[in-house]
Amino acid sequence: MKCPFCGGLKDKVIDSRISKDGEVIRRRRECIKCENRFTSYERVEDPLPLVIKKDGRREPYDRQKILNGLKKACEKRPIPIDALENIVSQIEKKLINMGCKEIPSSWIGEEVVTALKEIDKVAYVRFASVYREFKDINDLILEVKNLFEK
Repeated sequence: MKCPFCGGLKDKVIDSRISKDGEVIRRRRECIKCENRFTSYERVEDPLPLVIKKDGRREPYDRQKILNGLKKACEKRPIPIDALENIVSQIEKKLINMGCKEIPSSWIGEEVVTALKEIDKVAYVRFASVYREFKDINDLILEVKNLFEK
């Protein structure tokens, strides 16, 4: 493991913990060279599908891309990062269970929108406004009305 501080390649593991769901191992490490401590995460790589974009391009599934979108939508909201990582993990589990080789990006977007609607209405509207490409304020008003009618 490469040290993020000095680039050293030798370290020792100080502590290891398994996540609550048993999917991730968190390791606390100490660099032998500079003695700084850092954290690494290990997870099994499951075969995830290619994502079919709106324009027809295909690209590999990217966990970080979804997480970044969630972080942006939840900026300055009282939502812990663990909740966002949990959303991404749940989406990944569904993808793996589906066993498909390709998935439309719209499916992922709808999963994110559904999850955000449950945890924070403001984050939901922020994400939906970008994902659903609101054209003007009327689209936004309609979405907010629909949110509170259901």
